Amino acid sequence: MAQSAYDCIVIGSGPGGYVAAIRSAQLGMSTAVVEKGDIGGRCLNVACIPAKAVLRVADILTEVEEAGDFGIHVEKPTVNFTEVTERREKVVGTLTGGVAGLMKKNGIDVIEGTGTVTAEGNVTVDGTEITANKGVILATGSVARPIPGTEFGGRVIGTEEAWAFSELPATLAVVGAGASGAEIASAYARLGTTVQLFEGLDRVLPSEDADISKVAERGFKKQGIEVKTKTFVENVRSAGDKVTFTYDGTDGEADYLVIAAGRGPDVEGLGLDAAGVKLTEQGLVEVDGTQKTSVAKVYAIGDLVPGPALAHKASDEGVIAAEAIHGDTTHPISYPDIPRATFCKPNVASFGLTEAQARDQGYDVVVGKLQYGAVGAGTVYGDRTGVIKIIGEKKYGELLGGHIVGAKSTEMIQELVNVRAMEGGYAEVARMVHGHPTLSEGVMEAARAADGWLIHG
Repeated sequence: MAQSAYDCIVIGSGPGGYVAAIRSAQLGMSTAVVEKGDIGGRCLNVACIPAKAVLRVADILTEVEEAGDFGIHVEKPTVNFTEVTERREKVVGTLTGGVAGLMKKNGIDVIEGTGTVTAEGNVTVDGTEITANKGVILATGSVARPIPGTEFGGRVIGTEEAWAFSELPATLAVVGAGASGAEIASAYARLGTTVQLFEGLDRVLPSEDADISKVAERGFKKQGIEVKTKTFVENVRSAGDKVTFTYDGTDGEADYLVIAAGRGPDVEGLGLDAAGVKLTEQGLVEVDGTQKTSVAKVYAIGDLVPGPALAHKASDEGVIAAEAIHGDTTHPISYPDIPRATFCKPNVASFGLTEAQARDQGYDVVVGKLQYGAVGAGTVYGDRTGVIKIIGEKKYGELLGGHIVGAKSTEMIQELVNVRAMEGGYAEVARMVHGHPTLSEGVMEAARAADGWLIHG
């Protein structure tokens, strides 16, 4: 049963909110989480986790289909999408159940309902006010945004619905070739759906380094995805079991049209205006380096605030906010140094500045680039086309960014993030001994290329 007062109240139980609550409880503060939906928020229930569960199925199918290249011959595999759905739901249930268990283990009260923050820094839940003695953390995440002239409904859906199909669609149109759109297109194309991928900018994954985008697009086309860049979808109409649209004067039709072209902060019901919480020009909650808002005792994290909309960023901000409420010294996040991971095929991972960004910022740029095929593991494991690209600053050897496209890139990027965090440079990576034969040797060789002494190239 909810108490009338807690030291810390968190609104939202996603990867930012539940981590903030656990850290708060670890610090000895009485803590409650207010959640209007399911524990785990959108990430665990309808976004990150179900997405990766489906993507994992597509990865396994691809490996089976390519097994003949390794001398293993099997009958043509088939996809039982009912079983795929059952496994996806099992994965979600296991992880959300784990979060609920962590709440109980740490003595955190979970209050069902819609939380609203007050000007005094307290919280009302469906009309009942609960006092926050030390602080409130807003962690409600984000919601899907339709493209101009389009509304969600019928066969026009967002990414959350795309990961929740009960039947495998025959055809799919995906609008937006950023991380979310690329993952959806890559997953369903490999599972047997005919996929069109539309992007208004001039390349897929437009926030990634241009060289990385090129490799990714080649991979998408190899999977049978029809990629349309510099193309806008218009005149979207959902009718019956189809959705129609136009692009470049051409009529299009699909079972579903997925809008993956952006999200906005989920502030509905939080009462930010009435509480006096200031927003940025982009409509995000304005915070300082401790995640504190313009209202005393009120903090905000995750997709509500500036910075990349990533689950792990939200989690770290949750820790910072909880420690700040407790009175501890905290350190703001360096947003460019947060790793970014896209689980399409090929995997794409990065951190820091792209080559173009580094040059635009006036750095004396040095680039180290290597294909996976240059190291033994690339050939052994069947991926010679992956690319590792390191962006450095020439005079001081600073590591400005890392960009990898290919197998296991989402794991390999962390080495470069860690080196940057420890104030190392590309020259240090070049001289670190890496295990052989591993794909991580490619990171070492790319660093050597940046340092001017590539061995395998």
